[in-house]
Amino acid sequence: MSTAQPYVDENGVDTQDERRITLECDGVRHVLDKVNRELVGLAPVKARIGQIAALLMVDRARRELGLTTEPPTLHMSFTGNPGTGKTTMALRMAEILHELSYVRSSHVISVTRDDLVGQYIGHTAPKTKEVIKRAMGGVLFIDEAYYLYRPENERDYGQEAIEILLQAMESDRDDLVVIVAGYKDRMERFFQSNPGLHSRIAHHLEFPNYSADELLTVGDLLLEEQGYHFTEAGRKAFADYLERRMQQPHFSNARSVRNALDRFRLRQAMRLVEQGGSLSAEELTAIDAQEVLASTVFSKESESLPHLPSR
Repeated sequence: MSTAQPYVDENGVDTQDERRITLECDGVRHVLDKVNRELVGLAPVKARIGQIAALLMVDRARRELGLTTEPPTLHMSFTGNPGTGKTTMALRMAEILHELSYVRSSHVISVTRDDLVGQYIGHTAPKTKEVIKRAMGGVLFIDEAYYLYRPENERDYGQEAIEILLQAMESDRDDLVVIVAGYKDRMERFFQSNPGLHSRIAHHLEFPNYSADELLTVGDLLLEEQGYHFTEAGRKAFADYLERRMQQPHFSNARSVRNALDRFRLRQAMRLVEQGGSLSAEELTAIDAQEVLASTVFSKESESLPHLPSR
């Protein structure tokens, strides 16, 4: 926490203008360290989050010293492909905002269009207002926010939800932070169609795709969390898997890695059951090459059916 230190001159007089304050917040540093541990890569995003945290720490220090300051605009936009860490970063951003007392709670309410838009007249407003009420004091995370706007459908009620959100983002901005997320190109078109929303968002963060090496590290970390590990041959096979899978449709970065690991564990479990007999701790925790190479990305059939997501 920042602490103000009064300046006392040689006559023992406290001079307001010379008071000093120390920028300290162990809670924020703990959250930033957690981000670095949890999320591989994403250097530009992590740097921007660090800058936002620094800005908020300075803003709080200015307020504590009685300096003129305008409440910062905290609404954000996270753009990028699926599985790039947007939801996780929203959770950590909520923790930072709470540590610095910009929100009352670190809770995040995650919603999509279905949670906000009704199917008949008079249904959308109460749905949207109820979601905002639940999120008040914390963060409202709207994934695939562009689906709120469907101009091709004259009977769509998404615009009503947007207008209610805009009002809350302005009138309740001291008690609510809204983060909208989705694919970059679709979000850009969404903002062009709704300039009022774009003008209320101060921070636009773009989440890049992971590289093959980064995804390999993601796989190692996820397995470690679950008490598993790759054998040397298994890790080599997984690197080959990633090179093939990243070229196919429906690839979702870390999300696809997590799904692949779940299938590897299923195959390992079946192999061990069929093997029978006593098992060592190493056998129970090792993911070998055969679990990985059983994936359809290595089969000729997958090459002839590129439209199907691989397993």
